[in-house]
Amino acid sequence: MTETIIFAHRGLPVKFAENSLEGFRYAATHGAEGVEFDVHLTKDKVPVVMHDEEIDRTTDGSGYIKDYTLSEIRKFHLKNGEPVPMLRELFEILQDKDLYINLEFKTNKVHDKGIEAIVLALAKEYHFVHPIIFSSFNYQTLKNCQRVDPHQQYCFLTKVPILFPQRFVRKNHFAAIHPHWYLPSKITQRIWTVDNPKLAKRYFKRGVAGIFTNNFELMNRVKRKMFVNTK
Repeated sequence: MTETIIFAHRGLPVKFAENSLEGFRYAATHGAEGVEFDVHLTKDKVPVVMHDEEIDRTTDGSGYIKDYTLSEIRKFHLKNGEPVPMLRELFEILQDKDLYINLEFKTNKVHDKGIEAIVLALAKEYHFVHPIIFSSFNYQTLKNCQRVDPHQQYCFLTKVPILFPQRFVRKNHFAAIHPHWYLPSKITQRIWTVDNPKLAKRYFKRGVAGIFTNNFELMNRVKRKMFVNTK
C-alpha cells in the first residue's frame, strides 16, 4: 500500500484562521506531512496568502486584493488579528521543514499578470526539503509557469472529471492532476477536499499520492490506525 501524503488545507481552519501564519506554524510543528495555501498579487505585485480574490470573507476589510497595495492591505486583519500574510513570511516558516508544500496560484477568476515569474523567483530564495508542488485551476497559468521554469512540478486542479487523464498529463507535461474526486487512473493524483474519514480510508487504500483536508490531525489519526492495523 502506497502511503498517501496528508496536506493541511489552508493550515488548520478547524482551529485557526484559514491561511494564517499561526495555523501554518501549528501545522509545521504538530505533525502535518504537507501544507496547502493560495497566492494572489497585490496592486504593487507582492504575493500574499489568501484563498479568495476578495478580502471580505476572511478579514475585517472588503474589496479585491488586486486593488490594494501591500501597505494598504496589511492594514486589514484576519480573524486572529494577524495582518494579511505575505508569501515571504510563510516561506520563512516553511523553509528547511520536512514538509511537502502545495502552492496554488489562485488565478481562475482574477489572473494577476506576472504572478508566475514573481512567485517562482521568490521560491528560489529559500531552501525547502521537498520541491514545491505548484497547482492551479487555470490551465494558462500552468503553461506560463512552464515557460518561466520548466523544471518544477506543475499540477492541474479540476472539479470535473478528465476523460483521458494519462493522456492529458503526458501531453501537457504536468506532474499530476488534483481532482475533486478520485480518477480511475494510474496517474499521480491528490484529491481535495477530504474531511470525511470513510472517504479518506478509501483513498488511503487506493494509495493516492495525497489528500487535502481541513483537519490534518483527524486524518493523521485515521491513517495511523489504518497502517497499524495492516502491519
